[in-house]
Amino acid sequence: MSQVDKVKELYRKCNIGREHSACDYFSLVKELVALRNMEGLHWQRYIDQVYGLIMDEIICNDNTPVTAVKFGTSGWRGIIGKDFFVRSVSWVTAAIVELYVAVDEETELAGFLRVSSLAEAQKRGCVLGYDNRFGGEIFAGAVTEVLRSAGFIVHYAGESTTGVLSAAVLELNAAFSVNLTPSHNPLEYAGYKYNAADAGPAAAELTSRITRRAQEITGAKSSPLVSFDKPVVSASERDDVLPFDALESWKQLVRRNKKVHDLDYDRIMADFENDNDVVVVIDSVHGASRIHIPSLFEGVTTTRLIQLRDTSDVTFNGIAPEPSSVNMAGVTRTLRGRSESLKLGAIIDPDGDRIRFTDGEVEISMNQFGAMAYHFLHEVKGKKGMVAKTVATSNLANRLADVLGEEIFEPRVGFKEFKPVIGRALVCFEESDGITIIGHTPEKDAYIGLLLALEMVINRRQNLGEYLAEIEKEYGAYYPDRDGLPVSLQGAALSEALSRLEKYCVGEDVTVGGTRQRITEVVDIDGRKMIFEDGSWLMIRPSGTEPKVRFYVESRTKSGTVALVEAARAMLDEVGLLPEQ
Repeated sequence: MSQVDKVKELYRKCNIGREHSACDYFSLVKELVALRNMEGLHWQRYIDQVYGLIMDEIICNDNTPVTAVKFGTSGWRGIIGKDFFVRSVSWVTAAIVELYVAVDEETELAGFLRVSSLAEAQKRGCVLGYDNRFGGEIFAGAVTEVLRSAGFIVHYAGESTTGVLSAAVLELNAAFSVNLTPSHNPLEYAGYKYNAADAGPAAAELTSRITRRAQEITGAKSSPLVSFDKPVVSASERDDVLPFDALESWKQLVRRNKKVHDLDYDRIMADFENDNDVVVVIDSVHGASRIHIPSLFEGVTTTRLIQLRDTSDVTFNGIAPEPSSVNMAGVTRTLRGRSESLKLGAIIDPDGDRIRFTDGEVEISMNQFGAMAYHFLHEVKGKKGMVAKTVATSNLANRLADVLGEEIFEPRVGFKEFKPVIGRALVCFEESDGITIIGHTPEKDAYIGLLLALEMVINRRQNLGEYLAEIEKEYGAYYPDRDGLPVSLQGAALSEALSRLEKYCVGEDVTVGGTRQRITEVVDIDGRKMIFEDGSWLMIRPSGTEPKVRFYVESRTKSGTVALVEAARAMLDEVGLLPEQ
């Protein structure tokens, strides 16, 4: 079959040529990316043609989103063109603007927004950016149009990362930020993250209100704050925004709070450049961090800084763009080919709010690294204070806090849940590879994790795997894992199915690897976490950002993790949530 005939067949298969709403553009993109990977770059022109059709859908779609707008643990996410298009983005922005219009009358909003009036919010303005997803600039243009029409100053960062934009809110004293990103979701997704003036993920009191009002506006297809009388243009083409260097704001914040967290950014970078024993390999997976890494390592000219997947590719070459063992393979391979004795590798997701590490031999997820960060700040840097981790995260940090005589804060999943302890906890982290530290932003940030990891390696003169082994020898080893399964059930039906897990209560036995394990504790603040008598546990909860059920496990033995995963799957099968084979 000729190339043209293949394309025609794929177009027919994906309903291309009909109304936009019937076209499955991203299934076609994925097919074409697979052909590009197998047969060569001559397939790229067809990928570009499909993205041209998607852009037309983004601009012209005047329907309601296929899936209702909902702000979950990390904002609103949806399919590009079907859920996420110029009109829907404009309507959601209008729902956010209404928060600030209402603050003059509803004074209780001021505590959540951290502004006291509409006029104050307009003057302080919005920090606006986006990651590398397709359509980012035009979506930013839609946001800008609504904000400028409503009298808000727009500080325009262009392509940037979540942690950097958060830092910019603090350094510019902005009223809020909008980052157009779906984080680590697949290539067909776009997303909308809204942070208020504290620079952290918006409180549930705000996101629930945004969700409710956005659904009303999208349902009515109208808002007095939104007009489509003129064509939308990308934010970079407008002359009424204030462009600025967001990464410089991040650097300023880190430097300003050096005494709080004891990370000397400039010294760490100088030490790295002058230390021929250290090599750093960073995989940006084509995301926004690819732009920042050269400037983040300011003044560093050494060939011991290596970037992987540092080109722009909105398809991510067909992979799921998340920090994972599979995606870490390139970093591991590169490190193993280096002769330096100290090796630090990292993979960063598209919007730079998640990071995972390796030294070429040992992979270190945030389950371990968060605990290591706490140990480093507490025991090496001499900082005293609590540690905070989500309920789905490894109990290694719990053990450290217990031995060190410090408090632990353990909320439900979602970085916004750390708000009560920001400024008190030395480290806040979650199992999905997000971290922040005292003196930094209340938002997860891959770059502060990277800076901390580099300081660990240089300060201790050992690789992260060796440091972890020392901690495990003293405090015990923990073996966490997690996975997610797509589900067709949504809303009340999903909740009803998951409620059947309530029969697994304290005193009940569960078969784990052929052995009966008794449940000694149940934590139900977020899904259901069942802790067994040997200290192992499993947890099941619905995803807050995707149509999935997630499960998390942790064993005290390396071999026990697989058995816990199987037990979790058996529970999901029992309540009818495993997909049919």
